[in-house]
Amino acid sequence: MSAVLMTNVDKKLLRTTKFPPEFDKKVDMEMVNVPVIKKWVADEIARILNSDDDIVAELVYNVLEESRYPKIKELQILINGFLDKDAPKFSKDLWKLLLSAQNGAKGVPQELLEAKKQELEQQQVSIGFTQIACAELTACRWKRRKRSKKLSSASRLSRSVSVN
Repeated sequence: MSAVLMTNVDKKLLRTTKFPPEFDKKVDMEMVNVPVIKKWVADEIARILNSDDDIVAELVYNVLEESRYPKIKELQILINGFLDKDAPKFSKDLWKLLLSAQNGAKGVPQELLEAKKQELEQQQVSIGFTQIACAELTACRWKRRKRSKKLSSASRLSRSVSVN
C-alpha cells in the first residue's frame, strides 16, 4: 500500500493527521475471520454512502489483505476522498473490530457476536408475539364458531317450535 501513498500530499496528511491511540496497536490478519469483516465493511460503506459501492469496499479489502499487518493510518488517508468526514469514524470502528476479532473466538469480533445475539433475541420475541397473536386469533375463531353453532341450534329449535 505504501506505493499508493507516494504523493507528497498523502505523506504530509499521514504526518499531520491526529490518529486515535488504537491505531498504534497492530492487527494480525491471520487471526481475523476476513469474510465477517468484509460483510461489515460492505454494509457500513453502503450505510455511509446510501448505496452499495463495490469500488470503495474493494479498496478497503485490498488494503486489509495486502499485508499480514495492515496500516490503518494509511487506509484512513486513502479512503478520505471517498468517505469524507466519515473516514475517521469508519477507520476507528473498523480497527476496533479488527482488534477485537484477533482476540475473539474464531476471529469474529465480540461486538458483532453481541449484535447478532440481540438480533436473534428480537426475532424470538417477534416470533413469540406472533405465536401469541395466532393463539388468540384461533381462540376467538373457536369461540365465534361455538357461538355460531349455538345460535344456529337455537334458531332451528325456535323454528321447530313455531311450526308446531
